[in-house]
Amino acid sequence: MREPRWLNDEQAGRHVRPYAITGGRTRHSQHNFTLITLVVSRHDHEWDHDHLEPESMAILALCRDRAVAVAEIAGQLDLPVSVVKVLCGDLLNGELIIVQAPPALSEQPSVELIERVMDGIRRL
Repeated sequence: MREPRWLNDEQAGRHVRPYAITGGRTRHSQHNFTLITLVVSRHDHEWDHDHLEPESMAILALCRDRAVAVAEIAGQLDLPVSVVKVLCGDLLNGELIIVQAPPALSEQPSVELIERVMDGIRRL
């Protein structure tokens, strides 16, 4: 007799594993990351990474040579974005990564200003 489809080990691992990776957390308590927050690994070789999850090590490796957006990290590592955000928060707390968040809405140029600049460029 075959076991029910929902008891398949591979499927069960996909549903339980993200929960296990983050210790049951669905968001980080101190940091909020957007999909376009850029992450880059610090190049300090003195850090002891033995205590890190394999997924955290993969994030550090992926972001070693260039800044990578949270959404791209999730896609490259085949992890839910929520898991990547929690792990990046832990890495940031451990000073293992540097992040560049997108500017706040109040700091972004208005659409009107952008349109005026584009009109000026077209006239050149």
